[in-house]
Amino acid sequence: MVLGLDPGSNVTGYGVVAEVSGQVRLLETGCVRTKSSEDFCSRLGVIFHGVRAVIDKFHPAEAALEDVFVSRNTASALKLGQARGAAVAACAASELPVSGYTPAQVKKSLVGAGRADKEQVAFMVAQVLGVKRINAPLDATDALAVALCHLSMRKYAKLAGLS
Repeated sequence: MVLGLDPGSNVTGYGVVAEVSGQVRLLETGCVRTKSSEDFCSRLGVIFHGVRAVIDKFHPAEAALEDVFVSRNTASALKLGQARGAAVAACAASELPVSGYTPAQVKKSLVGAGRADKEQVAFMVAQVLGVKRINAPLDATDALAVALCHLSMRKYAKLAGLS
């Protein structure tokens, strides 16, 4: 069972998937939302506790997170890094192994193109999971994409004799 996370300071998407006999099943997806009216440290606490609640509910074997995308806005990148840190800390506190993937790696593993838009990623996530449409925000489908990317990369590493 894999927990995928798409960290953000306002919305952190999560998705839990399980692979059984080569078939991937969606167990749950959703978002941990913070209130922009709260101070930033409190928002990081909300992310930490929200991720811990998902871990406590499903007991995944591992977690996969999207790496921080560095943009021109340094302040935004710093906040995103801190939100990611809160999610990683929640995983570490639960002794979950964590893997990180760049946005381009995630998109390329699902769509075949590293610059795919969020709607394309959401469409492919639904296809891989065998559902018509995932009724969740794009942050949640992005988290599922990270989990699916992790499963693909793990399978590739095994085939290549790297694990």
